[in-house]
Amino acid sequence: MKIAIASDHAAVDLKAELAQWLRGEGHDVADLGPATADRVDYPDYGYKLASAVASGAAERGIALCGSGIGISIAVNRNPACRCALVGEPLSAALSREHNDANVLALGARLTGVDMAKACVAAFLSTDFGGGRHAGRVEKLSQPAL
Repeated sequence: MKIAIASDHAAVDLKAELAQWLRGEGHDVADLGPATADRVDYPDYGYKLASAVASGAAERGIALCGSGIGISIAVNRNPACRCALVGEPLSAALSREHNDANVLALGARLTGVDMAKACVAAFLSTDFGGGRHAGRVEKLSQPAL
């Protein structure tokens, strides 16, 4: 699977660990940055990741920052993205099954490496359930204002 991954400075180590692990699992991983732990702004990387997923350059995305909150908000500004912030594997699986999430967000300061891997594995291995969920997911990219 083609996966794009991006973070801010607070999650650069977790990003590197996950990218290496995903490549070892046979995935094609595009690391969208940053390359160092020098201070950056999470919206810049969230928007970059969202563009990669929205354009089809990546099938799924993994967004990381200190809490996962800021970067998930940035990703969700793109109407083609459904980014779910999770902290455990069941929520990661349900984000796919019920919400057809195409981006997973994690907080590097809140989630250890092993738990992050478990969340990513659940996210990538779960299919969208469709059915009763499909109409709701369709509404997510067409908000009634």
